[in-house]
Amino acid sequence: MSKIPSSTKIPAKPTGSRRVAGGAAATPKTVAATTPANRAERAAERRAAIVEAALDEFIARGFTATRLDDVAKRAGVAKGTIYLHFKDKESMFEELIRTALVPMINRLHAPPPSGGSVRDMVEGFAENFIREVASTRRGDIVRLIVAEGPRFPAIADFYYREVVSRGLAGMRALIELGIARGEIRHKSLARFPQIMVAPALIAVIWQSLFARHAPLDATEMFRVHLDLIFGERRTT
Repeated sequence: MSKIPSSTKIPAKPTGSRRVAGGAAATPKTVAATTPANRAERAAERRAAIVEAALDEFIARGFTATRLDDVAKRAGVAKGTIYLHFKDKESMFEELIRTALVPMINRLHAPPPSGGSVRDMVEGFAENFIREVASTRRGDIVRLIVAEGPRFPAIADFYYREVVSRGLAGMRALIELGIARGEIRHKSLARFPQIMVAPALIAVIWQSLFARHAPLDATEMFRVHLDLIFGERRTT
């Protein structure tokens, strides 16, 4: 089809259709499906696939042996696509921490519900952690950091900054609230919030190393732990 000269004026039509050779009606071109929103959605899907594949590779091979080529193959993308989202393997692992663990830790900073006790808040967090981390692949992320963090201090530092320090700050605030309310008698516990969350780390490590020898009821262990701190619950 020849180009229409720019000086040619095309009269307006009352409808959006026109006649072409043979008398058939032609409708206006449909807006291309590749809109910015669609492109952003596909990019988000590719990023999620890369993160999921990275988790599989890290769990299967460990951080040291994981290669971006293998992540790309598992995700079904070209290796170059990974670099559109992550600059290196470390930043990819950081994304796993940020998406899998940070949102849960942030819940600790929410105030206890009206009428709820500090113990209820801590126990609820512990149950969520055991259900969503210790017993799932998220726990493998924590185990990888424990195992390989000393050789990759940048990752350990990121985990401390994004997860550990926030978790301890949130737990310390809850402990101080419990002391103020008279729920916790040992005031020095506020200096060591690590004591409150210690069973969570034990549950993660035990699950991978010893569960096949001696299954651990992590939830019940945490309740006994909280009995030691808050006192045993009264039964009616």
